[in-house]
Amino acid sequence: MIEIKKISEVCEIIMGQSPPSESYNDKGIGMPFFQGKAEFGELNPKPKWYCSSPIRVAEVDDILISVRAPVGDVNIANLNCCIGRGLAAIRPNKEKLLAKFLFYILTVKKRELENLGTGSTFKAISKEDIANIQIPVPNIDIQQKIVFTLNKAQELIEKRKAQIEALDQLTQSMYLKMFGDPVINNKNYNVSKLSELCRKITDGTHHSPPMVNDGVPYITAKHLSKGYLDFYSDPTYISLEDHEKIYSRCNPEKGDVLYIKDGATTGIAGINHYDFEFSMLSSLALIKVEPSKLNNYYLVYYLNNRGIYNKITSNMSGGAIKRLTIKKINNIDVVVPPIELQHKFAELVVTIEQKKRLFIDSLEELQNNFNSLLQRAFNGELFTEEKVSNL
Repeated sequence: MIEIKKISEVCEIIMGQSPPSESYNDKGIGMPFFQGKAEFGELNPKPKWYCSSPIRVAEVDDILISVRAPVGDVNIANLNCCIGRGLAAIRPNKEKLLAKFLFYILTVKKRELENLGTGSTFKAISKEDIANIQIPVPNIDIQQKIVFTLNKAQELIEKRKAQIEALDQLTQSMYLKMFGDPVINNKNYNVSKLSELCRKITDGTHHSPPMVNDGVPYITAKHLSKGYLDFYSDPTYISLEDHEKIYSRCNPEKGDVLYIKDGATTGIAGINHYDFEFSMLSSLALIKVEPSKLNNYYLVYYLNNRGIYNKITSNMSGGAIKRLTIKKINNIDVVVPPIELQHKFAELVVTIEQKKRLFIDSLEELQNNFNSLLQRAFNGELFTEEKVSNL
């Protein structure tokens, strides 16, 4: 029978506290300092800030957990570091609990931790909230076997991500080789306003309709990443009646370019690969190129080029939420190589994208398998030596 214990029974909890502001620096003086989730990022975090007068310190292998805005993200400290109010350090009793085992268990608990958050301005959890979280605590040998299994699954995921990133870098390298740096236009191609190269530039509805369980697909900025539209990872639907009103003005079709114009991911472009009709929120712009002047794949990689992206987004308007207006999108300067060269680039991209799609599908399967392993571990289904050894 696997014991279920409160975190406070097997761990020490250290709530972060921000040191004096005059002790912050980016010169490497003092101890690495993480204020919150934004700084500790993914595994093996690299500090941007240091602190000469730390107050609360996390040690190597402590679990760092975000306790406010957002709540529940976890990491493992890879160095001794000062932690601010946005973080807490959970220090396992090494005789009872492996740090990596606790890390994996808390990733499963993220939604539970989020639900514990309270506050009007932003959600936060307390030391007591963390202390009362219940976790399974099998013996150390079983923990080691589970961690070994999950580590192997995580390694496969990271390798697949690296392969996808390598293909992205290949395409960017190919773009620069064929067209040069688009910011300085060192090949002296013609430059035109985007509106002069397109048949239509508009955006989705400015009045988001109510969602329904079964209807017409409804796509927002959350569905678009660089170069790729993914509806099925988080599908949302609206009624046919609402769709027809939106689609009469904004009619995305296969091959059209979608461009994020509102929010944190503003400036990212991708191609619609779907055959079915869908409606869009105004966070997305719809760009229908004039095929005799501009290739859709060329435009996507032009807009996603880091230099062009920085140039465009530095001119955004808005307060808390930055946005590009349709007027500004129409006025984007586009370097225009010969259309034959654009088409040649597109052919190469399609070949690479086909391979990338296979890798993405494989990554999704690996992530689903990993999540299944996590759930089985949390539910006690991997907590016997016989089951763990057979994985």
